[in-house]
Amino acid sequence: MADHLAYWADHADKFAEATLEHLALVGSVLAYSLIIATLITLLVRRSERVGQLVVAILGAVYSVPSLALFSLLIPLTGLGFSTAVVVMVAYNQFLLVRNFTEGLAGVDRDIIEAARGMGMSERQLLMKVQLPLALPMIVAGVRLAAISTIGIATIAATINAGGLGEILFSGLRTMNEYKIVGGTLLCVLVAVIAHAGLLGAETLLRKGLEHR
Repeated sequence: MADHLAYWADHADKFAEATLEHLALVGSVLAYSLIIATLITLLVRRSERVGQLVVAILGAVYSVPSLALFSLLIPLTGLGFSTAVVVMVAYNQFLLVRNFTEGLAGVDRDIIEAARGMGMSERQLLMKVQLPLALPMIVAGVRLAAISTIGIATIAATINAGGLGEILFSGLRTMNEYKIVGGTLLCVLVAVIAHAGLLGAETLLRKGLEHR
């Protein structure tokens, strides 16, 4: 273990750089994913049938192996960051849109009718009633998307997207256990922190709603 610590200390700059690249990739993907998923949800939320169809299509995309999607896009967008972002944003739509639509659809109909009876417009109904009540489900979707993105971002190193995957694959090519173990631990650490933070937010939101 002492050898591992010494190696990681000597190469701390490389591990830190890879971690920052990984976080930048994950952050960009989640930002684009949330914007697109929100727009899709707003477009389909009025029709349950359309929403189910869109989620089914997105689910089919989600079932395609990431390496296959990377390969399909490389001729169009080339190797690197852009291709990785497009693929991971496409993957995230299933997780996000499914949770967003289910969260909004799960709001009690009596509450919605009561709000309409008070004269609320559809926009007010969405912003002041449906969205606050659906927030726990929405955050749960964001949590799933974040964990999924952190994992797939590692694979994205195969198309020169950078991140912790670069260290892992470099370690596998050279049989360098210090890189393999260090890269793996950092990936796990990033995933655990993201999971814990978003799970905590989700729990607080649910408790807040229970006490309303």
